[in-house]
Amino acid sequence: MPATTDQLTRYEKIEAFVKGFKLSSSAYKRVMTLLNQEMNNGLKRQSHNVADIKMFPTFVRSLPDGSEKGEFLALDLGGTNFRVLLVRLQGHDIDIQSKTYLIPQRIMLGTGTQLFDHIADCIGKFVLEHDLLNHSLPLGFTFSFPCQQEGLAKARLSKWTKGFRCEGVVGEDICELLHEALKRRTNCKVEIVAVVNDAVGTLMSAAHVDHHCQIGLILGTGCNACYMEYLDNVGTWRHDDEKDHHPRQVIINTEWGAFGDNGCLDFMRTEYDRELDTFSINPGKQVMEKMISGMYMGEIVRLVLERLTHEGLLFRSVDRECDLFERGRFYTKYVSEIESDTDEFFRHTKQVLNELHVENYTTEDCKIVKYVCTLVSARAAFLAAAGLATLINRLDKQDMTIAVDGSLYRFHPRFHNLMCLKIKELVKPGLKFKLSLSHDGSGKGAALTAAVSLRLRTLKTLPPDNNPLNLLTQETVSVRA
Repeated sequence: MPATTDQLTRYEKIEAFVKGFKLSSSAYKRVMTLLNQEMNNGLKRQSHNVADIKMFPTFVRSLPDGSEKGEFLALDLGGTNFRVLLVRLQGHDIDIQSKTYLIPQRIMLGTGTQLFDHIADCIGKFVLEHDLLNHSLPLGFTFSFPCQQEGLAKARLSKWTKGFRCEGVVGEDICELLHEALKRRTNCKVEIVAVVNDAVGTLMSAAHVDHHCQIGLILGTGCNACYMEYLDNVGTWRHDDEKDHHPRQVIINTEWGAFGDNGCLDFMRTEYDRELDTFSINPGKQVMEKMISGMYMGEIVRLVLERLTHEGLLFRSVDRECDLFERGRFYTKYVSEIESDTDEFFRHTKQVLNELHVENYTTEDCKIVKYVCTLVSARAAFLAAAGLATLINRLDKQDMTIAVDGSLYRFHPRFHNLMCLKIKELVKPGLKFKLSLSHDGSGKGAALTAAVSLRLRTLKTLPPDNNPLNLLTQETVSVRA
C-alpha cells in the first residue's frame, strides 16, 4: 500500500531526529586514524600518562601452541558468583570440570579478608571433592575488576565495581591476598601463576585451537580489546631483563572503551549520546564504550523513542506514566529481541512494548521502534568494526582470526554480519579475517594463560642451544603511523 502524504511527512520528520546515527564510510575512516594515533600515544612512554587509551602490557608473552599439558585450576571472579575450574590439557585435547559458588551480599560489602577467605574455602572444598589435595596445581585467575598490572601474577585493584565494596583491597595485590588466604584456610598446593582480564582470556581460549588468532574482543556489558604487539612498539615496557627468554612480543590490553574521552569523537556523537553521558555514573568517561556496549545501547534507543514520542511522531496516545519514560528501563536485550522480528507481525516488538506498559500502539509504531533499534545497533557494530579494522591493519598479517565473546555479540541477531561487512570495507586490500566466537575465555583462557606461563618458565631453564625461542627471528617493527 503506498504511503500517504501524512506518513511521508512523519518519516521525514523522524529522519531529522535520527540522522546522526547514519555515518559515512569516511567518518569511520576518520575514527580509525584517530584511534591509531591514540593507541600510539598509549604505547609511548612520554605520552602514556596523558593518553586516554592506556594500552597496558599484560605480561602475557606467548599464545598457546598446542604443546601445553597438565592439570590447572582456574578461578573466575567478576560478579556475585565465581567459578572454580579444573582444566586438564593434553595438546589440543581439553577436559574441564567446574563449580559455581555464590558470594553473599554481606561478604561483598565486608572486608577483603572475608572475601578472600571465602574464595579460599571454596577452592579448598573443590580440591578435596576432586581428590587433588596432594597435587601441585598452577592457577590462572580471571579478575574482572579494574587493575594496575605489575607482573603476570601481580595486579593491584584500582577500584571496586559491580556492587563490591570490600575494605582493605583497593591498592593491594589481589594475587598476594588470595595466596595468603589459601595458606590460612587450606592445605592445597596451589600456585597463582597468572592473572588476566576477560579480553585476554578470550584471546587465549580461541588461540588454543586457531593459531591465526591475534586479537581478543569483548562485546558485552562493556567493550574492550586486546592484541599481540611487538615489544619494539611498546615504549612503556621496562622488563628487558627477560628479553633472552621470551618472544619479543606481549599482549596489550587496550582499554579502548575510553577512546574519545578527550573529545576527539565529538564530531559523531548525537544529542542522545550526550544526554546518556550526563546522567551516567561516570560523565565524560568511556565515550566509545557508551556508543557500543550492552550497558548503554538500550538506553540510547529509549532516549530516541522518548524524543520521538514528545515530538508527536510516535505512540500518539501513550500514557506518559508508562515505563518507556523511565531511565534504564529499556534493556539492551529488548534491542536484540526487536531486531529478530522478520515479518510485519512484530511479535517480539509487541511483547517488549507490552512489558513497558505502552498501550494503543499501532503497526506503524512497531515499524518505527524497530527502525530506531537497527540504526543504534548498526552504529555500534560499525564502530566496533572500525576498532577491529584498525588493529587488523596495524598487525598487517595475511590471515587473522579475532576471538569475540560477550552477550551483545552472542545474542544480537545482526551484530556479527554487520561487523564483518564493515571490517571488509575498512581493512587494507588483501588482508583476510574472520570473527570467531570464543568459548569460556574467563575459565579455559585463564588456565591456558597459566599453562603458557609454565611452558615459558621451563624454556627459560633450557641451555641456549636447545631453546627454541632463541631460534625466533628478532623482528623489529616500527610503530605504524
